[in-house]
Formats: sequence, structure tokens, C-alpha cells
Amino acid sequence: MPSVSKIRQRLTASVQQLDQARLQERYQGLGLTPIGEAPLREPVRVGGEIQESRLVPRAGSPAVEVTISDGTGRATGVFTGRKVLHGVTLGRGMVLEGVARTERGRLVLLNPAYTLL
Repeated sequence: MPSVSKIRQRLTASVQQLDQARLQERYQGLGLTPIGEAPLREPVRVGGEIQESRLVPRAGSPAVEVTISDGTGRATGVFTGRKVLHGVTLGRGMVLEGVARTERGRLVLLNPAYTLL
């Protein structure tokens, strides 16, 4: 049974805070690096809930960008040369494995290995 302080905390928290806490709990125990703590230019394994998926041109060819969130931050997987990534739907869990870098202020993994949860 939840304590009174936990109930009070949930009643006074914003929707965004509750969503972040939900995401952090959902992806614990999978051996993932929290997105907010992901090192740059090193192999990393991050996971989260798909927040956005879009088709964008990159260097004259199509690319699918999938943005995930785990409650600590957001990461974008860029899949070049693709027009569609089957099975990718908003709200679904996804694990990305690759080398992270920053691009226009966001964490990006270029052509990462991925697993849909």
C-alpha cells in the first residue's frame, strides 16, 4: 500500500512529472543507459517509448527519424536510406544500440541497431 507521502506527491505532481516517472519505471531493469546520462562518441544502449517518427531528407536521400524518451531525456535514431520502419508506432517501446552524438542540441544515433519491445 502506498504511503501518504507518495500519494500526496502524485496528487501535486504535474502531468509531465508523472509521465517522466512512469517512463523511468517502465525501462528499469533492462540494462539500459539512461538517455540523460548517455556518453557521447561511445557505444551505448538506450531505450524508451516512441514519441515521434518522421520521414526527412538527409543529404539527398530519405531517412526515418524515430525519437524515444525514457523520462530522463530524449534520443533520436536516424535510419538513412529508409522510407519506412515497420512496427514503429507511437507509444511502443524501443531499444537503440549505437554510437551517440549531438546534432542541433539533440542526442542522435545514426543507423543504430534496434529492438522493438
